[in-house]
Amino acid sequence: MHELSIAQSLLDIIVDESNKHGLERINKVRLRIGELAAVVPESLTFCFDLVSRDTVASGAVIEIEKIAVTARCDKCDLSFEVKDRVFECPKCGEPVLEMLGGRELDVVSIEGETGENDG
Repeated sequence: MHELSIAQSLLDIIVDESNKHGLERINKVRLRIGELAAVVPESLTFCFDLVSRDTVASGAVIEIEKIAVTARCDKCDLSFEVKDRVFECPKCGEPVLEMLGGRELDVVSIEGETGENDG
């Protein structure tokens, strides 16, 4: 289960960013995960809940946006979404080797509280 090591790396990023920005509590983390990143969202969320206990991110909500696999045909320069993992250009039928997206795992945003009152 490599989701555990991903969850730990995610927590390290969150703690580092919370320290940089004076956040005392993290409420929400938004991620973008490509379909080919081999990450099971439910497992990642479960592991993150485990590793974040007793940290600034304890109880934080993890929102995951899945990113489709996209590719570009070298022959006709068409960019397209790969369906059913068929890496073939829908226009000219050539096999496609250039991946544009679908393997990413990005932290999009971190929302939290500074502990300061506005009023």
